[in-house]
Amino acid sequence: MRYNQLGNTGLFVSEICLGTMTFGEAGTPGWAAIVDVDQEAADRIVEKSLAAGVNFIDTADVYSFGQSERLLGQALKNLGVPRKDVVIATKVYSVMGEKPNDRGASRGHIMDSVEASLERLQTDHIDLYQIHATDSVTPVEETLRAMDDLISRGLVRYVGVSNWQAWRIAKALGISDRRGFARFETVQAYYSIAGRDLEREIVPLMKEEKLGLMVWSPLAGGLLSGKYGPGAPGNGEGRRATFDFPPVDKDRAWECVAVMREIGAKHGVGVPEVALAWILAKPFVTSVIIGAKRVEQLEQNLAAVKVRLDEEDMARLDAVSELSPEYPGWMLARQGAARRPVPFEAKG
Repeated sequence: MRYNQLGNTGLFVSEICLGTMTFGEAGTPGWAAIVDVDQEAADRIVEKSLAAGVNFIDTADVYSFGQSERLLGQALKNLGVPRKDVVIATKVYSVMGEKPNDRGASRGHIMDSVEASLERLQTDHIDLYQIHATDSVTPVEETLRAMDDLISRGLVRYVGVSNWQAWRIAKALGISDRRGFARFETVQAYYSIAGRDLEREIVPLMKEEKLGLMVWSPLAGGLLSGKYGPGAPGNGEGRRATFDFPPVDKDRAWECVAVMREIGAKHGVGVPEVALAWILAKPFVTSVIIGAKRVEQLEQNLAAVKVRLDEEDMARLDAVSELSPEYPGWMLARQGAARRPVPFEAKG
């Protein structure tokens, strides 16, 4: 297991982050297609992850409406894990009740939600507190001030965002710099070999501003599990069969899967390990979030850290999954050709 710097901080987190969206009672309304991990199973999954070197765990208040946070907190207690040995990330924003202020990124909802999350997690601080989505109503400055206050109070140590647009992240960083607020250190976003849209605007921003990337749904909601598409050995059952998310161009995805099968055979692994290894090889990725309902699934995903794709493998995978040209990208490439950082020799 390798450990990467979290954004522009001195904190190091494992390249694999345990995602706990599956933690919760089977049949939970709104989460039935995703959750099926009780306390005993949660204990085993957390224990196996920590034993493999994982020190980073991600959850959210909305996952099974608090059950995920509660199960995680109890698992860490049951296992006797020292608080300093685990980096806990959770999120705020989503609808948590029927009242008008039980949602969003307002100061009020953030302050109410952090206390509830701390209680469920059975801890006195959250290592990484993330705004889960874009709030089109609350001014960005109000959100940033609230998050900065949480850090000042010692309830939160670092802050981040999830599912934000590049321009909005840039605006937030500018406000934080101008007002002296704690800045966002991470972006949690969807990224997979079947969905590389992140590379258009957000990846260049993260590189420029030294933001950490936490990847969610690296297997495209199970689409890259090897269960689906031409040549799949199984019958395609699984989460994707009942919950077709995130949106993916499946014809393009099957082309990627075909190449991943060949590369997987070369390395003696399956399609999911190759999909994860490809993401882990990207220098702008801090940590890849993996989730599981069973220890067997977890072990398969953890095995990806041992897969080392060579230059030829990466070139093939990059080529088959390459993004189609999109403005202004194709114009930037054309007009910027004469400004590449190469030695310039004057003629005279």
